[in-house]
Amino acid sequence: MEYDSLIKIAKEVRNMAYAPYSNFKVGACCIAENGNIYKGCNIENASYGLSNCAERTALFNAYSNGDTKLKALAVVADTEKPISPCGACRQVIYELGGEDIDVIMGNLKGEYIIKKSKDLLPGAFSSKDLSMKRWYV
Repeated sequence: MEYDSLIKIAKEVRNMAYAPYSNFKVGACCIAENGNIYKGCNIENASYGLSNCAERTALFNAYSNGDTKLKALAVVADTEKPISPCGACRQVIYELGGEDIDVIMGNLKGEYIIKKSKDLLPGAFSSKDLSMKRWYV
C-alpha cells in the first residue's frame, strides 16, 4: 500500500475524532507488515490527562488485534504544515513500532513528510534496550 492511501485513510478517520474541548481533530492509521490497517482518532476527556491521541489509538488498536510488526504510521490534521506527533506519541511509536517505522506526517492539503521514528525522538529508549534492564529489576 502506498503512503498516499494511508494519508487518505487517516483523513477519513479524523472525522470520527471526539474533540469537544480543543476542536482539533486528528486522524491516524498504521499498517502492519501483513498489510492489515488499523485506524485511530484523538479522543478527548474533560479530565485532559485521560485523553488519547490518534497515533496511540491506532497503535493500540494494532496491538490489541495481535499485530505487533508494524511498517508505517500516518497522522493527519487540519494544520498549515504537516502535523508532527507529540512527545508522548513519539515515545509510543518508538516502543511499539521500532526505530525504523516510517512516520508519515500530513495535513488536509495533501502535503506530507516521512521520517523514521528514531529521527523524531533522539535518545529514545524502550524495554527492548538491554541497557535499561537495571530499571526493571
